Amino acid sequence: MSAHLPVEINHVTRQGVVRVTWDDGHVGDYPREYLRGYCPCALCQGHEAEIKFIAGPTAELAEITAVGNYAVQFRWEDGHSTGIYTFDYLRSLCPCPQCEALRSRPVAKEG
Repeated sequence: MSAHLPVEINHVTRQGVVRVTWDDGHVGDYPREYLRGYCPCALCQGHEAEIKFIAGPTAELAEITAVGNYAVQFRWEDGHSTGIYTFDYLRSLCPCPQCEALRSRPVAKEG
């Protein structure tokens, strides 16, 4: 079960972002190129443990589809659609300044 669930996902075409509103009120605007670059599928990422940004073709979004009650799938205009973005993964990618700051905060070691 995800720590946070999206309550709304919209493709804001004029701004070139996917806007996700989460159940805790947080709103993240994910640029299409950012989502495409972090596609979690094996074709894009290989079989490495660490997900990395892969610059790719122009990221024109064609469709957003729910995958059960745990993820979404993006279909891109070039036909690519194999990446399944779990809600946890999508939340961890949030590019807003608040989430960026949380990711860059050092983790305290227990001692």
